Amino acid sequence: MTTDAPGLAAEPLLCVRDLRVVIGGRHILHGVDLDVAASGVTALLGRNGAGKTTTVRGVLGLVPRTGSVRFAGEETVRLATHALVRRGIGYAPEDRGVFAALTVAENLRLAERPGAGEPAYALVHELFPELRQRAAQRAGTLSGGQQQMVAIGRTLLNGNRLIIADEPTKGLAPKVVTEVARVLERAAQAVPVLLVEQNLALVRRLAEHCVVLADGRTAHRGPAADLLADTGATRALLGVGRHTAAAAGGGSDLSTTSRKADA
Repeated sequence: MTTDAPGLAAEPLLCVRDLRVVIGGRHILHGVDLDVAASGVTALLGRNGAGKTTTVRGVLGLVPRTGSVRFAGEETVRLATHALVRRGIGYAPEDRGVFAALTVAENLRLAERPGAGEPAYALVHELFPELRQRAAQRAGTLSGGQQQMVAIGRTLLNGNRLIIADEPTKGLAPKVVTEVARVLERAAQAVPVLLVEQNLALVRRLAEHCVVLADGRTAHRGPAADLLADTGATRALLGVGRHTAAAAGGGSDLSTTSRKADA
């Protein structure tokens, strides 16, 4: 099932066309198209193994890729990852990547990027005051939601123009998922977010636009609310039953479901 929607109202910040990835002779992505809006949250959805994480890694140059990846109007598909980071893409990986033995302040300090200007600690502490309060606490003793604050906070320090958050609620308890939702909601007020997620209630709460992958290809692009309101489409594209889709539409159930690692 392949559907598409009219382009975003404004020029996309990130525009990906015909992204293809081959790893060890195995074709993972077969031509992914996606746009990330210049504001708010764009969700990247799909069943387990659809290629969501590989798409993110392809955008970031962490795996060999072909196609077109335009960021802020510049073609970047041939650039190395460090060059993309310098252009303003922040990445919060699915395992959060905090240094458990270091304090919150030390984790943030390590994320400072030379040449990026004065680190935006005022913005990070305005969005996440708890990080200032817990500056001397070791990151390994934080809750999952607090660690996610550190991961997102690091991406905001250097004046990034885009945050990519990969499965930020994976493996978290429902109460912590609600906390992470607030973290992402606050971050998206400052910087556009590409959110890789399987929790449809979270997507319903945060995302204006969505892209759905199936078997390494783009299967759907359009408003997130329209997709979640269509139980037939969510069942066909995501394998979501009527009960789960209804919960997502209500926007109040932020519980997670069990999920396997993505391709």
